[in-house]
Amino acid sequence: QFQLVESGGGLVQPGASLRLSCATSGFTMDNYAIGWFRQAPGKEREGVSCINRSGGRINYADSVKGRFTVSRDNAKNTVYLQMNSLKPEDTADYFCAANRLGVCVLDWRTMDYWGKGTLVTVSS
Repeated sequence: QFQLVESGGGLVQPGASLRLSCATSGFTMDNYAIGWFRQAPGKEREGVSCINRSGGRINYADSVKGRFTVSRDNAKNTVYLQMNSLKPEDTADYFCAANRLGVCVLDWRTMDYWGKGTLVTVSS
């Protein structure tokens, strides 16, 4: 069964760090690009970061460049999102998703499979 499961969310203060994990199963993750997306209440889903199947191409939204780092460990079937210097505007549900063409694009409409999300709240 094709699964993506996010973990690592929580409540943190501004300036803190979190590392999100996206554990995959039921498919060969090596063949897929993985993206991170987020959705805040009342807002549209937006792309945060993505990494292509080899890890050689990575994209970030301008709002997270220099603060977030995406990586993948194909041996562990897991993709990570390291989030540093968190801001209140980073508060959202964070989702990981897989693109079967292996292409890294920050557009949720290009993704084929989705996890259920993990909530990140940044507040003092």
